[in-house]
Amino acid sequence: MKKQLLAVAIAALTCVAAQADTIAKVKGSGTITMGVRDSSGALSYTLGDGKYAGFHYEVCQRIIANVEKAAGKKVEVKYQAVTSQNRIPLVQNGTVDIECGSTTNNAARQKDVAFVLTTFVEEVRIAVKANSGITSIAQLKDRNVATTTGTTSVQLLRKHERANGIDFKEVFGKDHADSFLLLESGRADAFVMDGQILAGNIATAKAPADFKIVGEVLNVEPIAIMIRKDDPAFKKLADDTVRDLVKSGDMAKMYDKWFMQPIPPKNTRVGLAASDATKTAWANLNDKPAEDYAKK
Repeated sequence: MKKQLLAVAIAALTCVAAQADTIAKVKGSGTITMGVRDSSGALSYTLGDGKYAGFHYEVCQRIIANVEKAAGKKVEVKYQAVTSQNRIPLVQNGTVDIECGSTTNNAARQKDVAFVLTTFVEEVRIAVKANSGITSIAQLKDRNVATTTGTTSVQLLRKHERANGIDFKEVFGKDHADSFLLLESGRADAFVMDGQILAGNIATAKAPADFKIVGEVLNVEPIAIMIRKDDPAFKKLADDTVRDLVKSGDMAKMYDKWFMQPIPPKNTRVGLAASDATKTAWANLNDKPAEDYAKK
């Protein structure tokens, strides 16, 4: 019995070790699984029929091209739609090899996963209907505020110094599109989320002019591509890919393509210029967590 348990334990450890060596895993299987989001603004979104697009989706494509070079073979890319709730477990257990969505790099998550060098720095904001009269946190008192299950946005709102004494009710969407629908349908008075996600959902709404982004910046957060922990070879490959994209100017061109130009499927324009914080991240590439950004 002890020998059987030992064999099972060794097999489990071997499996974990194999998962941690992503390049070897991909070379052996000939496939790599990319975690994608259905409605994470221009970072990652679905085109329908199993197709995806976006800024982080394209950055991941560049990383995978370098994985193919390292593996010495053409690799089949499989797509796994992930949510705010399951994205970290799916990376940890090996279902997803690289998550290309809108995940905030923070200290708590760094205990479970690793992050590629920061490619986007987000400002958490509030979206409302343009005719709502809401312009600040204080006006959310006794209102319904939408957030997406598994995200930290409403927690940030509650912790904001200007939210002291402001009582509101949370309503939850299963994904960002669902949360925006809560606002669009009137079931929520505001939607608190990353600014680019808000801008992306507004841009693709039936009547974009009916919505606006208002209020104080709730937080500044580094958004990065997520991979498994303890995989130095894959992290180096991914980090070097990001460095090369920044150095060549391709990163800025890709940002312009997804955030400043019309994008499929509706040829709408998000219209969100790269923030100073994002440009600073490119100029000083690092994988520091959000807590470092909060330091005064």
